Amino acid sequence: MSKDLEQIIMTAGDLPTIPVVATKVMQLMEDENSTADDLARVVASDPAVAARVLKISNSSFYGAQRQIQTLPHAIMMLGFVTLKSVVVAASVKQVYHPYGLTEKLLWEHSFGAGLAARLIAQELRQINPDEAFLGGLFHDIGKQIMNFLDKDKFQEVMQLCYNEGITFAQAEQMLFHYTHEDAGALVIKKWNFPEHLIKAVQAHHSLDLGEDADPYLSNLANVVSLSNLFCHRYGVGTLAVEEELDVAASLPATQLGLSEERTTALLERFIEAYTKDQSFFS
Repeated sequence: MSKDLEQIIMTAGDLPTIPVVATKVMQLMEDENSTADDLARVVASDPAVAARVLKISNSSFYGAQRQIQTLPHAIMMLGFVTLKSVVVAASVKQVYHPYGLTEKLLWEHSFGAGLAARLIAQELRQINPDEAFLGGLFHDIGKQIMNFLDKDKFQEVMQLCYNEGITFAQAEQMLFHYTHEDAGALVIKKWNFPEHLIKAVQAHHSLDLGEDADPYLSNLANVVSLSNLFCHRYGVGTLAVEEELDVAASLPATQLGLSEERTTALLERFIEAYTKDQSFFS
């Protein structure tokens, strides 16, 4: 990882920050004495985030059987751990402003990957689904950081990909000289997320975690990587559907032990859930 990039990310005062409410919720989650009322008070302190938390809580993705109208009700229905991922999702949307076409696509791809990662984790039962959701949500946050640092250069990267047919990895190295995986890992490190989430984001393309990688981390990185492929297969947050993409034969699907039949079923469940719940995350 580039020391220059680390210096930029860690010292820049104008980089997007995750809203204070999300930081406070994560701190409360560490306090065994915190209550649902404590959490509700913190979330309510940011009306925009509170409104999005309620909106997301009412999506079918979280299994709402009836309308959730208050924060205490949302906390009771979702539980503390799931609430954390919902608050982060509701908060991190603000990082994608000003909200033009590029930001819209990046956001749709990010929350789509979050949905996919949670579904895959629920199917496999090897990692926490809410942590998988955060991994999917953050996997491409580095692209938004690049876009924030130099919007014109980021547009050049996009144009190189679509006009010259080169990969995003090749284009970003040509123009930025670092990767979105490294930028994303450093940003969520700055936001004080756990080390294994940072490593999963950094390795979501390479899956290079070393021979002695913790099995939980390996599974998390593979789920995040696979969630990205789910989005590419259906063109979620991208400009093209990749019908020829063989997701079932991919490295993460193979390493997770998913058969073609299970992968196909998960893909179908994902696009159904994404289509149904897209408006709740917008």
